[in-house]
Amino acid sequence: MNLEVTEESCEKMTEKTLLVIKPDAVQRGLIGEIISRIERKGLKLNALKMIKLTEDDVDKLYDIHVEKGFYPLLKSFILSGPLVAISIQGKNCVKIVRKLAGATNSPEAEPGTIRGDFGIDLTKNIVHSSDKPERALYELGVLFESEDYVSFDLINKSWVE
Repeated sequence: MNLEVTEESCEKMTEKTLLVIKPDAVQRGLIGEIISRIERKGLKLNALKMIKLTEDDVDKLYDIHVEKGFYPLLKSFILSGPLVAISIQGKNCVKIVRKLAGATNSPEAEPGTIRGDFGIDLTKNIVHSSDKPERALYELGVLFESEDYVSFDLINKSWVE
């Protein structure tokens, strides 16, 4: 999949990031809880879909980890079931979503964060979120096409931007 978004065009709009609700959270019925936390923070969901990734998609999404020793376990886990991919838009959303997600290693994540409240371990850690705006653009391009996005204004826009 390819999304024609550049850093220059991104400067003209609020920031975007990717949040992936992983197979463990989907199977445990946590999709609504996770989405609710994002929406209550004041961020906008502008694309959302449930998908089962191919091996190629996983290799593209996690390209920075492919050569690492833990990657086969991560890949197997991500391929084990459906996940929910969400494009989130809002002011400082990369940092905000990372903070809401909590530490990558769930047992170290603070209570009140998504991983702190629901994660089991380093692999079964409920969600993936982009770590920088540039990385978010790449990852969104792996999982979304331009026609997947819906443009609209939130009624609370003046309060959260």
